[in-house]
Amino acid sequence: MVFNPKNQMVLILDFGSQTTQLIARRIREQKVYCEIHPFNIPLSKIKGLAPKGIVLSGGPSSVYDQGAPTIDKAIFDLGVPILGICYGMQLTTHLLGGQVERSEKREYGPALIEILKDSPLFKGLYKEGATYKVWMSHGDRIEVLAPGFETIASTESTPFAAMSHTTLPIYGVQFHPEVVHTEIGNDILKNFLFEICRLEPIWTMHSFVESAIKEIREVVGDRRCICALSGGVDSTVTALLVSKAIGDNLTPIFVNNGLLRKNEAETVLGFLKELGLSVDYVDASARFLKKLKGVEDPEKKRKIIGEEFINVFEEEAKRIGKVDFLAQGTLYPDVIESVSFKGPSATIKSHHNVGGLPERMRLKLVEPLRELFKDEVRQVALELGMPEDLVWRHPFPGPGLAIRILGEVTEERLAILREADAIVIEELKKSGWYRKVWQGFAVLLPIRTVGVMGDERTYDHVVALRVVNSVDAMTADWTRLPYDVLERLSMRIINEVQGVNRVCYDISSKPPSTIEWE
Repeated sequence: MVFNPKNQMVLILDFGSQTTQLIARRIREQKVYCEIHPFNIPLSKIKGLAPKGIVLSGGPSSVYDQGAPTIDKAIFDLGVPILGICYGMQLTTHLLGGQVERSEKREYGPALIEILKDSPLFKGLYKEGATYKVWMSHGDRIEVLAPGFETIASTESTPFAAMSHTTLPIYGVQFHPEVVHTEIGNDILKNFLFEICRLEPIWTMHSFVESAIKEIREVVGDRRCICALSGGVDSTVTALLVSKAIGDNLTPIFVNNGLLRKNEAETVLGFLKELGLSVDYVDASARFLKKLKGVEDPEKKRKIIGEEFINVFEEEAKRIGKVDFLAQGTLYPDVIESVSFKGPSATIKSHHNVGGLPERMRLKLVEPLRELFKDEVRQVALELGMPEDLVWRHPFPGPGLAIRILGEVTEERLAILREADAIVIEELKKSGWYRKVWQGFAVLLPIRTVGVMGDERTYDHVVALRVVNSVDAMTADWTRLPYDVLERLSMRIINEVQGVNRVCYDISSKPPSTIEWE
């Protein structure tokens, strides 16, 4: 069976909660397809999507605030099961005739709920007198339920901790079932998906691969497509899917911009060949470094690198002949951020990949991974037979080492950083930490410090280490590496990398910091 996600889809309306993506991930984990859209998506589009269930996310607003995000009340007349979470529950109450007020006692953190009666949402959970730990995060509470609703769970300070309509499939929970702190969260979401929405768990990466190849083949046909390859899992999976769909009409292009890690070009070309991809290799190292000479500003570096990538791809496209499509490894978090309920986001960093190519080169985009989270991409990679070493490679930025060198990029500084970075990767793998963390790398700082080596004074470079835990790089926390691992990293870098006499460890999280330093 070729899976069509539109036939079995849950729609998540985003009101600005920090955990909206987590709702989507929890639903995907149950092998059910879902999409996140901003709260103000037109009703006509919702009808066009034909969701089998709708989730109203949490959010930071109060329903009675002027300009508070809201929805078309007609959503409740669609006959589609609805689950309101936190703000979503309060908004449901507010729109349908109930009363929401500022709570005298706010609830932030763990709370104990008692399920008051059996219901489809709490199937298998109701036990008289039993309580469950849940995670609350709200300053408002429901004072009066909307007509037709009844309370099905409460806490000591929240009499309406969960509600259900007596005749319609509309439910609400004041707590957050998507977070791990809610011990029955997965059970609640499963009940909503399978008992209330009557969905089937058919969103698998095997079915995705089948549908993606079929769709690419239908869209591209017998026309030509190029694909930008970096050697990372996203672009490699994209190239494999497109290759399976259109065969020799795909030309994967791997550009060596001179900003790669130690032995990166040889390694990437080697495993791409093993995967059966015939790659167009372009060594553009000299031209990239020439363009970056004397440039210190990180935004300028990113823009120069992006512009030069465009130039290289234009030249390669002309050499290949008529090209109609560009394949890219865009992931779902990128799509979500671009349609945030808050509207256009402030620019944190310029996009450095070839995302600007279509506008300038008039190529149509092929983005087979735009529905997937990173962990799903890795599952697809395994489904396609990619080796685990490649599947679990840490993310590497498009501008490469240029944004891990603070200040001007030179051959000397690149050589220092390559050696330090190679040690970081080697030690993380040797210690068993490589697969435990999202990303680990070295950064070369634009300062020198005094040191003592061999009884002589040194005045050399400083390397910072950055190791973080994350799920999709939207947020990240610094990794608490054991001291013995940090000690080995420091000793090896200082002893083996000429020109370095000090190593620091970055213990800042995202936000407020970003994962990369530039």
